[in-house]
Order: sequence, then C-alpha cells, then structure tokens
Amino acid sequence: MRRLIIKYLFILIVPSVAVAQEIVIKTEYPRVVSVGEQFSISWTINAGGGEFSAPPFTGFYKLMGPQTSYSSSMQIINGRISQETSYTYTYYLQAIEEGKFVIPPALIRVKGKEYRSDSIYIEVVGTPGARQMQPSASRKQATEPAAVEPSGELFVRLIPNRTELYVGEPLTLSLKLFTRVDLAGLEEVKYPDFSGFVKEELETPQLTSLQRENVNGVIYGTGIIQQFLLFPQITGEITIDPVQVTALVQQRIGEPDPFFGDFFSRFANVPRVLATLPLKITVKPLPENKPADFSGIVGKINISASLNKDTVKVNDALNFKITVSGTGNLRLAAKPVIKLSPDIEIYDPKITDNLRNSTSGITGQRTYEYVLIPRHHGDFVIPSVTYSYFNPATKQFETASTKEFRFHALKTDEQSGEVTVFGGVTREDVKYLGKDIRFIKSLPGIIIIPEKLLLSNRMFMWYYVLALLIFATVLILRREHVRRNADIARVRNRRAGKVAKKRLSVAYKCLKSGMKEKFYEELLKALWGYMSDKLGIPLSELTRTKAVEKLKERNVDDQIIEKISSIIERCEYARFAPVSAPSEAEELYEGAAQFIRYIENKLD
Repeated sequence: MRRLIIKYLFILIVPSVAVAQEIVIKTEYPRVVSVGEQFSISWTINAGGGEFSAPPFTGFYKLMGPQTSYSSSMQIINGRISQETSYTYTYYLQAIEEGKFVIPPALIRVKGKEYRSDSIYIEVVGTPGARQMQPSASRKQATEPAAVEPSGELFVRLIPNRTELYVGEPLTLSLKLFTRVDLAGLEEVKYPDFSGFVKEELETPQLTSLQRENVNGVIYGTGIIQQFLLFPQITGEITIDPVQVTALVQQRIGEPDPFFGDFFSRFANVPRVLATLPLKITVKPLPENKPADFSGIVGKINISASLNKDTVKVNDALNFKITVSGTGNLRLAAKPVIKLSPDIEIYDPKITDNLRNSTSGITGQRTYEYVLIPRHHGDFVIPSVTYSYFNPATKQFETASTKEFRFHALKTDEQSGEVTVFGGVTREDVKYLGKDIRFIKSLPGIIIIPEKLLLSNRMFMWYYVLALLIFATVLILRREHVRRNADIARVRNRRAGKVAKKRLSVAYKCLKSGMKEKFYEELLKALWGYMSDKLGIPLSELTRTKAVEKLKERNVDDQIIEKISSIIERCEYARFAPVSAPSEAEELYEGAAQFIRYIENKLD
C-alpha cells in the first residue's frame, strides 16, 4: 500500500514541475577526417518521446546506426523538483572520397512539432600523411626552441585577428598548439613582455581536449593555450617576440612486445621546447584632425548623463553622473571635461567600471560620478558634455554628447541674514580657533649638566676601536664566503660527498623496505651525481667513458675504476632483471660507499 501511495504521488508531482522547455539539439562530429577513416556523428536531444529522422549521408558510407542511448536526472533544490532527460542517436560512418561535404540537418518530431539541428560540415583529406594521428613522439628530444614554419609533428603559432590596425585599436592574439603526437600536458609557457602594447588577458578555457583541423592537407589536433587583448601605444612596425612553450611528449621506453603490442609498454614524458615565430604588427597613426575633446578611445561608444535632483540649497551637494558605454580601450579613456559656472564647485569624479574583456575589445561601461556644490543661489546650467572618439570602422573621429541639465539653488537662512558665502569655501571649513592657541611658558626650565662627558671616557674609545675591528673581520669573512660560493663548480665539488651520503641513505632505506628496483635507481643516482659534482662534468654529458678518463687523470687506481664500473653495470642490469640474492644488493651498496669514501680521501 505504501509503495502504491508513493507511486501515485510521484505521478502527480512530476507533471506539476514539468515546465514547457525549449527543445535543443546538440551535434558532435569531427570537422576533419581522412579518406578511409571511420568516425561517428551523434545527435543529442533534451526531450524524449519523439520521432528522429536522420539526414542522408551523401559522400560517406554508413557502417552502423542509429545506436540510441538514454539518460535522466532529477534534482530537488529548496523544495523545487527539476528533471532533465536526453536521448542520443549515434551513427558510424566511413569517408570514401576526398572533398568538403555538407550533411543536412536532422529532424525530430516532438508532440506534433518539428525541430531541426544545424547542418554538419566535414572536410575529407586524402594525404597519406594525414591518415591518422601518430601514436608516439619522435625519439629525438629537442634541446633548442623549434621556431620554424608550421610543419612536423608538433609546433605552436601566434595567431592575430589582424596584422594592421590603428594605435589604440584592440588586437586579439591567440597562442595555438598543433600536434600529431601524444601529449601529457604543458610544463611551462614563457611569454614576452609585449613591448609597445598594453596587455589584457582574455578568459581562456583550460586546454583539456584537442580539436581536429586540416593544416595544408594534414590533420592535426589543435587547441588554444591562451588568448590576449593587446592595445598598441606606438606607431610603426612592432615586432612581438617569440613565445616559448615546453610540452611533455609521451615517449615509449623500449621496443613493443611482439605478442601484446603496447599493452605492457612503458612510457616516459619527454620535455620538448617549442617557440613561435616573431610576429610583426603594423600600427597606423590616427588622422591629424584630432578634436580638442578627444577622449583617447578607439572603438565605438555612447555617452549618457543624469542629475539626481533639480532643486538644491546653497552649499548642498548634487550628484552628476556621466556613463560611457561601448567597445574599445575604455580603461585608457580620459575623464570628460565639464564646463561649469565659477559659482559651482566641482570635485574629482569617482570612477566605477563595469567592463569585461572580449575578442572584440573591452566592452561594458565606465561611470564618472561628480559632486557639484553651488555656492550662490539662482538658476544654473550644466552644458552638454561632448566626448570624441575614433571609430576604426569609419576611419574618422566621431562625437557623442549628453543633453543639457538645469537646476535651481535656493537661499539658506545664513544668506537671508546677509552673510556672504565665498565660492570654494564650505561652512564646515571655517572654525573658531581662539581656544586652540596656548600661551608659551615664561618660567625658565631646569638644565642638568652631567659631570663627565661620554667622549672623555677612555673605555668609549676602546669600544669604538673594537667595533671597527669586528666590522672589518665580518666584512673580510663575508667577502671570502661570497668569493668561494661564486665558483659553482667548486661549491658542488665540496658538497659532493654530503649529497652522495644523503642519496646513499635513501637507497639503503629502499633496500631494507624490499623495494629492489627503487634501490638500484637511487644507488645509480648517488654514483652518477657524485661523479658529476666531483669531476666537474655536467650530468647531461657524463658517460662511463668520460668518467673513467677523468678518474685516470686524477691518478685513481685501476682496480678502483674497474670496481666502480662493475658496480654501475650490475646496477643497470639489475633494474630490468632484479637480483635474486639480497646479499648481492648489500654488496653493491657497500662497494658504492667504499668508492665514495676513497675518492673523498684521494681527491681532497
């Protein structure tokens, strides 16, 4: 009985909250594919109970479909119930010929009404190199920024929305990534200082997925890393320096298994440094016939004004607001000039911004709120305020203006008593100061003269000399410390033993914890790091051959050299074929420790 009641309540409640909603059809599909490639197209409708009709797939071969899926969710927020449902129809197609194709809109009938989706535009390329994304990166790791024309498997570009514009006109700049390799992410992005521009960052969605795009007949995965809004401040040709991007490329370690392929393969993230080409922007000056009331805005704006009251008493304040709205470099705009009677005191405006950055420039409005105080009674006029700007669409200066305002200032009680109020001075500024003046004391003070001056004391001179000696000693020691630490190679040489002992202790902990593979890795790090610091060889250039040559130059015994070479070789082998006997791992650890102690005593 209880279940039956709940069922009836659910049937009664759900229709009561089901508000007529707008039917929306979303389409997902790749914009670029290659000849012979298989792909899918999905239509998602936020309503059920309809009849779906797929369009003809001219130029493609339909492999399967429709595959229908359904999802539904219900939320109860503050007693209000909302329900969302969606139906997805998926078709699997194959591209059979090269060209650009248009798939007509899909049709769905819901409750006697017909709804259509957007048309689908798909480009099919036939270049053999564009058949598919490459599964892995090249084995060659880039060590220099790859500032080349768009080509290869991975590059970045700076894309402006225009290359020629007026000074002060907004320029939208996009940093775009093109890749045909597997990326693990971006490690670092270094931007130039954008000299000659005022930079505003545009809100850019985080790059979590890539879109397919045809670049010279090759399919790339593309995505926007960051967008900027730049306002040029000088004329002429301005060069934007390259942007440097460090991308992490997934690279397979070792050869794939002949039976399982890449299933058991290991991958490493290899940093690869990229850079854009320098970008040249031509900035044109504004025309010579610049009006006197030019605001500095380059764009399209409107101006309006308002006065909070039309009648006020003398020395009382009025609020006069001027609102500038539109698109352009509004943050760099100058405040409007108001020409008022000398009997009206005006204060600097309070500026309020309601602006946002967009690809067309800075849009929104800026409000200037002025405080006006009439100092005499009578009728006053606030003349029309003109505000000139440069419109790049029409390539000429245009003027926006407000309407004229009038207000009346009433006499106050003080003015009716023939009290004159001077302009620029408020009643609160004048105060009676007679009680603020205090007389100077006429009685002489008491002066105490010490019996003995501090400078006449001998101990004071000795303390002075001692302080000078301590200062000179500290200064000499500090200079010596700075001189010794300035030579990075010598500092690394002195600290090599301490650093190696710390790494050996980490390896010993791994050994005791049974983490054999980690033990051998840490032991190799300790040995290679110690020899790099002690022998003065960069770690990137350190090889077993160079290490042996340097040790022989330092007159190290051949037996010690052969022993450490054997330890390194056994450790490298054991990382991929773990040693079965724990005693052998302990033997390698003791041998590495003895080698480090020997080198410390020998080379010091």
